[in-house]
Amino acid sequence: MNIIRTNSENNDFINLVKQLDAYLKITDGDEHAFYNQFNTIDLLKNVVVIYVDEIPVGCGAIKKFNEVSVEVKRMFVSSDFRNQGFAQKLLQELEIWAKELGYKSCVLETGKRQIEAVKFYHKCDYNVIENYGQYAAMENSICFEKEL
Repeated sequence: MNIIRTNSENNDFINLVKQLDAYLKITDGDEHAFYNQFNTIDLLKNVVVIYVDEIPVGCGAIKKFNEVSVEVKRMFVSSDFRNQGFAQKLLQELEIWAKELGYKSCVLETGKRQIEAVKFYHKCDYNVIENYGQYAAMENSICFEKEL
C-alpha cells in the first residue's frame, strides 16, 4: 500500500472520481444534479490517492472551508477494496495534511442514503453538525466536523 499527495490534475484521481460520480448518480437519485454542482475537482490542490500493488484504489481531497477549517471532498474507495481500512488511511492522511497547513478542524457533507459513509465518519470520531452552506436546506444531507 502506498499513499501519495498530489492535486486534481492527477489522472488516477480523475478516474477514481469518475467511479465515485457514477456511484453517487445512483444513490443521490433526483438530487444528483444539485449535489454534483459542488463536486468540481478542477481547483483541488490537496489530493491523496491510495495504491495497492500500484493500482489506484481510493482517493480524497481537502479544500479550504474557512480560516480554521478544511472541507473533506471526493472521498472514495473502489468497491473491491472496501472494508479493508483504506478509507481510514486516506482520511488520516488528509487530517495530517490539514494540520500541517495550520487548520484546526475538518468538515464534510455526505448523504444520509450513504449509510456506510455515515457509519464510517462516526467511527472516525466525526460529530454531526448543523448542515452548512449550500446543504442547509437539503434533507438528504448530513454534515460532520472533527477537531484536529
